[in-house]
Amino acid sequence: MTDLSSAQCRAARALLAWSQDDLSSAANVAKATIANFEAGKRSPYDRTLQDMKQALEAGGVVFIPENGGGAGVRLAKRTNSIDTNETETVQYDEYLENDAPPGAGG
Repeated sequence: MTDLSSAQCRAARALLAWSQDDLSSAANVAKATIANFEAGKRSPYDRTLQDMKQALEAGGVVFIPENGGGAGVRLAKRTNSIDTNETETVQYDEYLENDAPPGAGG
């Protein structure tokens, strides 16, 4: 059984700023199924819940299991998108031109 509560689903969508339509597209699940689940009207099949959970995880959500403090969600720690390898020097064309006056030694 997939451990995904309606509250976790709503919270995960909020963290990602996803609408029910966004989750519907990402999980290939009908929007009505998501709406009914989140409203507590119906519980989808386990496979449907798994698809929804996997789509939210692919979006960057980490599900926190019940551990005495209640189940929850959080965003995964994102890696830096900027290369911080300081061993490599990059020079841009504007810095390659000698703009020093003659005899400046530069």
